[in-house]
Amino acid sequence: MQTDTHTTNPLSDRINNLSTSQTLAMAALARELKAQGKDIISLSLGEPDFNTPDFIKEAAKKAIDENYSTYSPVDGYMELKEAICRKFKRDNNLDYKPANVVVSTGAKQSLFNIAQVMLNEGDEVILPAPYWVSYYEIIKIAGGVPVEVPTSVESDFKITAAQLENAITPKTKMIWYSSPCNPSGSVYSREELTALSKVLENHPQIYVVADEIYEHINFSGTFCSIASIPGMFDRTITVNGVAKAFAMTGWRIGYIGAPEFIAKACTKMQGQVTSGANSIAQRATITAVDADPSVLNDMVSAFHRRRDLVVGLIREIPGLKLNVPEGAFYVFPDVSSYFGKTLRGTKINNADDFSMYLLSEANVATVTGDAFGNPNCIRFSYATSEALLTEAMKRIKEALA
Repeated sequence: MQTDTHTTNPLSDRINNLSTSQTLAMAALARELKAQGKDIISLSLGEPDFNTPDFIKEAAKKAIDENYSTYSPVDGYMELKEAICRKFKRDNNLDYKPANVVVSTGAKQSLFNIAQVMLNEGDEVILPAPYWVSYYEIIKIAGGVPVEVPTSVESDFKITAAQLENAITPKTKMIWYSSPCNPSGSVYSREELTALSKVLENHPQIYVVADEIYEHINFSGTFCSIASIPGMFDRTITVNGVAKAFAMTGWRIGYIGAPEFIAKACTKMQGQVTSGANSIAQRATITAVDADPSVLNDMVSAFHRRRDLVVGLIREIPGLKLNVPEGAFYVFPDVSSYFGKTLRGTKINNADDFSMYLLSEANVATVTGDAFGNPNCIRFSYATSEALLTEAMKRIKEALA
């Protein structure tokens, strides 16, 4: 008798084929082990260990007192969209108008909206690897085909113009990238983005998604939005938000600046899914994006010190290769020299094994590079105290000795 798979598994193919976010899965596992009494140091989640600044919290309290408790416009309050336009002009030299801006429930929803409104079945999206863990699945859900372009620690995890040209086919619709990059911390310079833009000049059908969520956590001294390069404004969707720079991960506010027809399409999509983002969080975000970025100096300096600390400590661990990340709060060492080795009775075949070995033997939670499209690396987040980072690296060094 033939078995109907739909009766044995009533879930959709869409969800059955969707991968779980490995960063969230590792964070959940670390929490579970902590609850069992294990002394786990979690370096898995990309979340600042700072509190939301008081002036932003005060703006939220004021919004509650002023009764901002009804549905907000689907694409965000006009006052917030105007503040975002001022931010784009001030920080990125981009002349977006409110009609170009859509506010969403986190930058993750912004990316999901973009994929849903831009991609048809079989459209290819170039992903310089490593890439943020959710890009791949968000593209797949929309019917798109992720096309990975590998990079390495030697190239500072950045793609070249030649690699971009070689990856383009008649089916290429978009390229998605982040700068500063999660997971590598790499920052594309104006010169590097200009070189990529010159390739795209010959392929006017390709749109760019520039994820700039880590823009302010940047130690390079400069930042360039690809939309500010001549010829790129009308084909770039700039994605940003307040989660990382303002330590507002739980407030769930992201936004885009995009050509008006794309912004309208994202608003249409969002109107059928979540409608407007949280009203109180939006009012607080007006204050955040209007603030001079210098209010972030102390936090950025702390991340810079931690970066230097972690890079120094990793260099003392034999067999780990890494670049010096210029932004975000991650290091992404190449651990492939351990593949094929046996450590304390455990065979290390790949980055997954290496990451699980560190969890079991060093009580340190990391994320496998496989999740980010680079099977030779693992990601450490250094968004925790210097004392915990020092202890974590000590444990890792001992576990690998």
